[in-house]
Amino acid sequence: MLDAFFRYEFLQNAFYTGVLIGLLAPTLGVFLVVRRLSLIADALSHITLSGIAASLLLAKHVAFFQTLNPLYMGLFFSVSGSLLIEQLRSVYSFYKEIAIPIILTGGIGLGVVFISLADGFNNDLFHYLFGSVMAVSRSDLWTISIITVVVLFVLILLYKELFFLSFDEEQAIVSGINRRIINFIFIVMVALVIAASMRIVGILLVSSLMTLPVAAAMRLAVGFKQMFLYSILFGEIAVIGGLITAFYFDLAPGGMIVMIAVAILLLTMLLEKVFGEIRKGRRQKMSFGNNEC
Repeated sequence: MLDAFFRYEFLQNAFYTGVLIGLLAPTLGVFLVVRRLSLIADALSHITLSGIAASLLLAKHVAFFQTLNPLYMGLFFSVSGSLLIEQLRSVYSFYKEIAIPIILTGGIGLGVVFISLADGFNNDLFHYLFGSVMAVSRSDLWTISIITVVVLFVLILLYKELFFLSFDEEQAIVSGINRRIINFIFIVMVALVIAASMRIVGILLVSSLMTLPVAAAMRLAVGFKQMFLYSILFGEIAVIGGLITAFYFDLAPGGMIVMIAVAILLLTMLLEKVFGEIRKGRRQKMSFGNNEC
C-alpha cells in the first residue's frame, strides 16, 4: 500500500483527510456526549444528505452546479440545520430534545424528495452515503484543512466556557457566560465537521465517529483531558485502520471505520472488566491480610 500511497493522489487525499477527521470528530464528540446531545450528529448528518442530494439534482439542470463541489451545498444545509436546532431548542424551552427529531425527520424527508426528483440513487450519492476512498478530492482536503484550523482555534479559545456549560450550565449562566452565543458557535462547528466527514465515513455513519471513540475512552479515562486523548487515539486508529482495510478488500471505508471503532469499544469494556476484577481481588486480599493481623 505504501507504494500505491506515494503513486496515487486520491490515496493521499483520503489518508490526510481521514487523519484530520479522526482528530476533529472525537474532539467535538466528547462535548456532545458529556452534554447528552449525541443525537444532534445524526440529525445534522441527515440534513447534510438533503444538501448533497439538492446539489446533485441541480447539477442535472443548472450548469453552475456541475462545477460546484456538492460538499459546499452539504455544508450550507448542515449549518442551516444547526441554526434551526438552536432556534427550536429556544422555542421549546422545556422540551429541548424535541428539536433533534424534528430536524432529523425533516432532513430525511427532504433528502428523499430530492433523491426521487433526481430519479433515484446514483454512484456519487452512494459514495456520500457510505464513504469512498476514491471520492476524496484535493478540493475536499483543502476544505477540511481549513475547517480543522478554524474548529481547533475556536475550541482552544472557548474551552473553559464549553467545559463549564457541559458540566454545570446553570452556574455557567450565573457566572456571566453567554449560553446562546457559545451554543450557537459550538453547534455550527459540529455541523461543519459532520459535513466535512461524510466523504470518508459517509453521511449515514458519521455520527458513530463522534460517539464510539468517546464511549470507549470513557471506559478507561480518569479525567476530562485524558478522555480527549483517548478519544482522539481511538478515533485515529479506527479511521486509519478502516482506510487500510477498505483499500485492501475494496470495501466502503465508512463501514470498516465503524466496525473497528465498535471493536475498540468492546475491547475497552473487556479490559475495564478484567482490570476491575484484578483490582477488586487485590483489595479483598489486602482486606483479608489486615483482618488476619
